Amino acid sequence: MAKKKKKLKIIPLGGLGEIGKNITVFEYGGDIVVVDCGIAFPEDDMLGIDLVIPDVSYLTKNRDKVRGIVLTHGHEDHIGALPYVLKDLNVPVYGTKLTLGLLEQKLQEHEILDIVDLRTVQQSDVIELGCFKVEFIHSTHSIADSVALGIFTPVGTIVHTGDFKIDYTPIEGEPLDFARLAELGKKGVLLLMCDSTNVERQGYTMSEKTVGDTFDDIFINAKSRILVATFASNVHRIQQVVNASVKFGRKIAICGRSMLNVVNVAMELGYMNVPEGILIDIDHVHKYPPEKLVIITTGSQGEPMSALTRMASGEHKKVEIVPGDLVIISANPIPGNEKLVSKVINELFKKGAEVIYEALADIHVSGHACQEELKLIHSLIKPKFFLPVHGEYRHLKQHANLANELGMSMENIFIMDIGKVLELTNDSARINGSVTSGRVLVDGLGVGDVGNIVLRDRKHLSQDGLIVIVITIEGDTGNVIAGPDIISRGFVYVRESEDLMDEIREVCKTALQKCEDKKKNDWSTKKSIIRDALKDYLFEKTKRRPMILPIIMEV
Repeated sequence: MAKKKKKLKIIPLGGLGEIGKNITVFEYGGDIVVVDCGIAFPEDDMLGIDLVIPDVSYLTKNRDKVRGIVLTHGHEDHIGALPYVLKDLNVPVYGTKLTLGLLEQKLQEHEILDIVDLRTVQQSDVIELGCFKVEFIHSTHSIADSVALGIFTPVGTIVHTGDFKIDYTPIEGEPLDFARLAELGKKGVLLLMCDSTNVERQGYTMSEKTVGDTFDDIFINAKSRILVATFASNVHRIQQVVNASVKFGRKIAICGRSMLNVVNVAMELGYMNVPEGILIDIDHVHKYPPEKLVIITTGSQGEPMSALTRMASGEHKKVEIVPGDLVIISANPIPGNEKLVSKVINELFKKGAEVIYEALADIHVSGHACQEELKLIHSLIKPKFFLPVHGEYRHLKQHANLANELGMSMENIFIMDIGKVLELTNDSARINGSVTSGRVLVDGLGVGDVGNIVLRDRKHLSQDGLIVIVITIEGDTGNVIAGPDIISRGFVYVRESEDLMDEIREVCKTALQKCEDKKKNDWSTKKSIIRDALKDYLFEKTKRRPMILPIIMEV
């Protein structure tokens, strides 16, 4: 009987059909390697939720097989879930110096840094993890120390681009390692997994250097204080603000906890060059004339608690926006954040500030590859099979079409869903089966304790409010001693709706009378009867459906 061929399994647990939450599992026999482990930000209907992390129950179930987690770069959507996941799945984590530097801070905040095994790698290093070998290939993105991965498996070579763009003039270091990618392509690549974020954009992504030129033009003409809002993780962008500030004789203050953390880590590890005496404490900005000041701040996405948003609304304790301030928002709104950003821009204008945002000047370039750059990668690597990653369904579909235009058969292209399993041999690929996957919601210190039912209740409360009916009943006789008392929250204001409150009491009393033939202590049935009677009455009377909580107290 022919021996059954072992297959390589590739299982995305996040990052497909969505932006963020990137995590992919590679499994062969008794070995598993995980690439990235990120968060996504909550959608509008996830009321009160702070973060969304991937469901890694498949990994915890197979913890004995997991040889390590490999990181492509230090953005939240690639490393943000690790502090939650590593508490339950403590395996070695491999990443470049800056990536692990940023991760260390997160682990420290969660008080697990001492128990996690972090292993620093350099670009071009090769590590062995069970039957896998993983090579870290120099790449360029909107954060320093980014890598693509060459994953050598028993069935063939996989190339995973991570997030990337092709920048021939990067701020720091070399351009992407084309030579190594071409070499791998020549030897033969079984599968390419490639970033799809910007696949809808034609042409090329502009170089990060162009932003530096725009900063110089703005700074040379500015006569007042300058505030620059950007992503905290974009070390190259912050470096360019520093360069422009030094060139035009301005001091720099950093505002926002995440921005301070990243700048400190980047300076400590040598990824940022800030001359002595340029940085000042945010508490000391009043000691310098406005025309000699630059404030670098978080809040480019209009996040409600961020420094720039609080400045715009006049709630920041240390920085007040004054007429004449020049605010540069050096970032594009992430899809879904447009309204928040727009609100902040409006508030800044109302306070008399000048605001420069992406629509007005080249103060932001993307960190992701556009169509022509993606074509170059496909042409260099010439894979047998293709799996588009990192994007919503439309991005994955467009990327599949692009590969097809370049000559790849649609049969060899796989648009996958989270949790599906792609099985590969050295000459075949097919989607076969699925594993447990999904999202785990983080609310404060609670991880996974808020599910669909809690979210449904929150939505219900936010839309129609709450009515609590309190009734005191004598235990022996079942007679009503006190109540019904009505408490209304978010439904109507009791003092202004006394007639309605009286009517609600009558409905409750009538419902209770219907319960007299029930068992004296059958409280749950009595509560249901009150709730149903009141629900129908209130909808008929107000066309609203508040949450109704009957409370029966026995004395």
